[in-house]
Amino acid sequence: MAHATKDPDVPAILAKAGPYPVDAYQFVQDGLRHTVRQVQEQRAQEPGLQPLAHGEHVTGQQLCVGLRDLALERYGMLASAVLAGWGIHRTDDFGRMVFAMIEAGAMSKTPHDTLEDFCGVYDFAEAFHPEQAASAIRVPTA
Repeated sequence: MAHATKDPDVPAILAKAGPYPVDAYQFVQDGLRHTVRQVQEQRAQEPGLQPLAHGEHVTGQQLCVGLRDLALERYGMLASAVLAGWGIHRTDDFGRMVFAMIEAGAMSKTPHDTLEDFCGVYDFAEAFHPEQAASAIRVPTA
């Protein structure tokens, strides 16, 4: 899917995607960087897999998983509440924001990427269940 291309035209993005606040868009951009790092780490651990090439895209599904992981890492048990406060209730919302950023020139996509790539990737009630959140909380080491 997308990679960051330039500073976003925030008013244009907000006008196209709907009622998501600026903080939600910043989270999606942070999530994209987080997801690229995750994919790089996974590929480094798998023998025979090449690292992501410069400018190579992650998929919409990979981005949704990375966003879930980042939300749990940052907000723990409050991840679902934080996202809901931003009007994000399902993975489709991530897709709407990503495609608004693509249209504004802040992200890019391949010809194969579609908004449908973000539809129903996971159920928020399951993905942000308290057990999931508790297992994602990292205890600082000394």
